[in-house]
Amino acid sequence: MPLKKGTISMRSSSHSLKAISVTFDDDHAVANAGLIQPATLAEHLGLRELFDEYVQLGAGPGHANVGLKAMTLIYSALAGGDCIEDADRMRVAATTEVLGHGVRAPSTLGTFLRSFTWGHVAQLDRVFDESIRRSWQAGAGPGVGPVTLDVDSTICETYGLKKQGARFGYTNVRGYHPLLATVAGTEEVVACACGAATPIPVGAWLAFSPRCSTVCAGRGQPGRWC
Repeated sequence: MPLKKGTISMRSSSHSLKAISVTFDDDHAVANAGLIQPATLAEHLGLRELFDEYVQLGAGPGHANVGLKAMTLIYSALAGGDCIEDADRMRVAATTEVLGHGVRAPSTLGTFLRSFTWGHVAQLDRVFDESIRRSWQAGAGPGVGPVTLDVDSTICETYGLKKQGARFGYTNVRGYHPLLATVAGTEEVVACACGAATPIPVGAWLAFSPRCSTVCAGRGQPGRWC
């Protein structure tokens, strides 16, 4: 029952919320439009091209179009996806126009991910390092002053018994135990190194330190880590 212009009493309505359906009748409505900003950033950084350049999967069944598959997974995660099947959301409506390129089906992405081995981690590291270098050079870095990097290990839980490199740590959680270098104050991850054991051996810390220095050297500013 209308109370006044522009309002309606829901208490007096006989309609059930369970019977209400929502449809879009606007021809200009775009699915996943919120991805425009990260898609624009990725295009300016040349992120898809970095995957194509640095990640080589040999003659495996998932070796083709590495950049498109990797970007589909990244955008799916940004849109809230937490499994391969959720990537199917990227194929609805005009999402490909938002992203600026085609996307791949979950079945194709599964084949792609199964083509990776522990040895491909270094290739992904190169993509990550170069994307950070480009973004900082474009002005997204912490500024012109000295940079403090916090270095610590974390635990990324995995499921299944065939995850290469996954181990039980002191927390009794099966997973990966990477070293992370983050910018103090912003928690921006600028370097990562996978480790298969906990506690992290001293040698792994020493091997990771030069990479942290490279992050700072890439922006022409001094840095320290703790």
